[in-house]
Amino acid sequence: MGVWQWYKGLSPRTRMMVGVGMMAYAGAGLYFGDYIEERYGFKKATEKEREELWEAIPKITVIEKKNR
Repeated sequence: MGVWQWYKGLSPRTRMMVGVGMMAYAGAGLYFGDYIEERYGFKKATEKEREELWEAIPKITVIEKKNR
């Protein structure tokens, strides 16, 4: 039985509670993420590190073909 069939088999109220629970979990992660990073010693990237990362990203060049 797939996850989607299991989910569709739940009552509408239970599906709503599962959805609200997932949104609350995601919201808490966004809200407390910076605090948790600071508490466990993760540092924010410096400007130099950001520039190095930006330079490492592949660049996309568009080449137009001639019409035949």
